[in-house]
Amino acid sequence: MKLLFEGQYKFNPDYMIRRCGYGQIVDGRTGKTSYARRFGYGLYPRFHVYIDKNENNFQVNLHLDQKQASYHGTSAHSGEYDGEKVEEEGKRIQSYIATMKIIV
Repeated sequence: MKLLFEGQYKFNPDYMIRRCGYGQIVDGRTGKTSYARRFGYGLYPRFHVYIDKNENNFQVNLHLDQKQASYHGTSAHSGEYDGEKVEEEGKRIQSYIATMKIIV
């Protein structure tokens, strides 16, 4: 699920997604940053997001990782990009980030 945020915000996107309860992950192989929010005590299942930043907006790419990658040397996993849980989490993120928008 892709969530688009346009306009000006009080904080940068990385800070705002951390305020939504997400922890930062830096991929040791690629150096790419993403964020995850776990359901319970284990690493999975978890919500996982990537942030794409542009000059006038940013996009949060959200999915649900059900389990770790099952093939050695690949990044394939059981990711869900839609469904009830993903939609609810998307609404939660949108609602929280909306409170940080600068109204002009």
